[in-house]
Formats: sequence, structure tokens, C-alpha cells
Amino acid sequence: MSLLCSPSWRSIDKPLGSAVSAVFKLRNFYAASASSPSNKITLFDKIGLRAVQTLPGHEEATTYLRTIHGLGGSTQNTLLSSGKDGCVKAWDERSGMASIQMMASGRHPLLCCDASSDGFLVAAGTALLNEDAFILYWDSRNPAAPLRVHGSTHSDDITATHFGRTTNLLFSASSDGLISLSDSREVDEDEAVTHVGNWGCSVSQGGWVYDSNEPHFWTASDMETFGYWSSELDRLYDTDIRNPSLHNQGQTWVTDYLINCHCTQKLESGLAVFVGSNEGDAALIANSDLSQPAAPWTIHSIWTGGHVGIVRSILWDEHHNVLVTGGEDSKVLTWRMPELCSLNTQGEREDTMQIDSPKLKREWQDMNISEDAFVSLF
Repeated sequence: MSLLCSPSWRSIDKPLGSAVSAVFKLRNFYAASASSPSNKITLFDKIGLRAVQTLPGHEEATTYLRTIHGLGGSTQNTLLSSGKDGCVKAWDERSGMASIQMMASGRHPLLCCDASSDGFLVAAGTALLNEDAFILYWDSRNPAAPLRVHGSTHSDDITATHFGRTTNLLFSASSDGLISLSDSREVDEDEAVTHVGNWGCSVSQGGWVYDSNEPHFWTASDMETFGYWSSELDRLYDTDIRNPSLHNQGQTWVTDYLINCHCTQKLESGLAVFVGSNEGDAALIANSDLSQPAAPWTIHSIWTGGHVGIVRSILWDEHHNVLVTGGEDSKVLTWRMPELCSLNTQGEREDTMQIDSPKLKREWQDMNISEDAFVSLF
């Protein structure tokens, strides 16, 4: 895996704000969940990065956060979360409590969740328990019991469930090495699964990639490999994401792990890949043509000096041109997001590159949260 430097490469060594394990975006807030010892979800003001509200979260380990528009026919954005207590919860910011609660049969620990584009169907994936792992579906308007349960799609922890933007198809990934596309409206599980891909390694993350032609899919493994898949789940590309090193203007970058991926129209491939170092730094890398194994990777920006240790979660707020990071040091940080440039048609970069070092603007840190605190940001 080769790594080239973008003509707009930036090294940013001062954060705008602080980090958590999971971060997601609501209209006026960023939401962040901690993994241990607190399972609470904290809402942060976007302007000052002040903790303005705390939601009780789950009885046991909040595992995933997701922002949903129009859940159950609502016209608002809703924060959806899953937990190892076997619940999916939709949160009401005004009351600070769950407005909708969906319980897994037998309280199977849940690792991921999502809702369909129309907001009427919710899906969640369970951890392996007693040799079974399930994809559960609920009607968000009638959440008392699962609408249906699919138990043969995967045979190990289900680590990702993602609906398509305009389709009933559900993408799922698992520690069994399989990724699947299922028709979420189909009751018969044998008929529901439309495509299956076998990566042969435990899949820790994955999702949709939207480009100008047809959707593709990305995956990340527990061994820090990255995969790219066709619309029918044929593997087009995979690589070990670690150790592509870059030395530039006194700066050195070495990738140790993949943090997350973000779909964006600002990059030719439609996918921004965020990677991290064991020292607590993060970088944005991208590939202009993931269907061509020989195509080089480009590093666009690095963010240094904010975290100590692993960066667990990252959120790119494109509307405000801000990056939000969360890490094992119990911090939530916001950073300036530089403008992106691509290589020229010959695969070459400009000779002149400037390094930005904006001052720290926003930081939040909870010294009462343990080292493995921050899991997700929305």
C-alpha cells in the first residue's frame, strides 16, 4: 500500500475541542457515549463544546449511536442507541428519557442498530449467545416486540447493521467473516438474503459507499485490514491499512489502526478513511479508485497533539467544517477541517505545501471516566 501526499496536505497540531468513544450529530448538539464505567450519553453544545445534557443511556454498555431522521413518522432528528442490556432506545432530548424502547428477545446483548430511510423499521444485531446471533427488526410505531427475527444470516457477533439511503436493503457484517445484504421487508429469512460476501476474517465495521454510479461497501477487520466491495458483495480490493509511512517537512506519519470511514462528495471515491496512531493522532487518507488495487492512497490531513492513546471515534461535521474526535483519554475534541485537494491527473502533487497549526478552541474532558471511556460520537 503506497501513500502519497495531497497538494493540500495539512498537519494540525491544536484541537478546537475534546473526545469520546462514540460521537454523533443532532441539530444543535453532538452526542457522545462512554463505554466504562458510565454508560451515559452526553450532549455537547456545538459552539462551546459544553456538556449541556446527560441521558441515562443503557443499564449495560451503550454499544452504538445513530442519528435518525423521521423515526416513526416524526419530522425531527432522533438519537437512536443500542446496548448490551438488549435494548434499542430512541431518545427525547426535551425529557431526557427514552421515547421509544425496543427489547431483544431473551435480552440478547445488542452491538449495533439503524433505522430505515422512512423511519418505520428499526434493525439491530446481537452478540453471539448460546451459539446464536440474530438480526432483529421492529416496527418503530409498535415497538413492544420484534416484528421478526433472523437467526441464520450470521453465526457470530453482528458488528454492523446499516440501511441504504433509499432502499429496503440492510447491510450487515459479522465476526463470522460474512457481510450480507438482506431485504428488510421479507419475512422468510431464506428469501430475505440477497447477496453474501465472505472476507475470511472477523469484520469489525462496515457500511455503504455512494458514488455516481452504484453503491459499494467498505469493511474493516479486527486485523486492521480494509476491504471494498461491489453492489453484489464481490470483493474488489483489500489491503492492510497499517504502516503506510510518510515523511514530509519534518512530519512523520505511520498508521496503526483504522478509526472509521465517512461517505462524502468532497472526495473522488466518495469515501474518507480516518486512521489513527498509538500516540493519539488521527489522519484522513483516501483512494481515488478503490476498484484498482494499484491506485495510490493519498494523505490529506493529520491531527496531532490532542489525545493520548487510542482515538476510538471520529465524526466529520461537513456542514460546520469541523472534525470531532473521542478517545481512550476521556476527551472530546473538535478540530478545524481543512479544504481537500486531489492529486493531479498524472498522480503527482504540488511542490508547495503549508502546515496549519490553529489554536485550541474547544475541549471537554471528564477525569472521572476510565481510560476506555469514549466509544461513539454522533
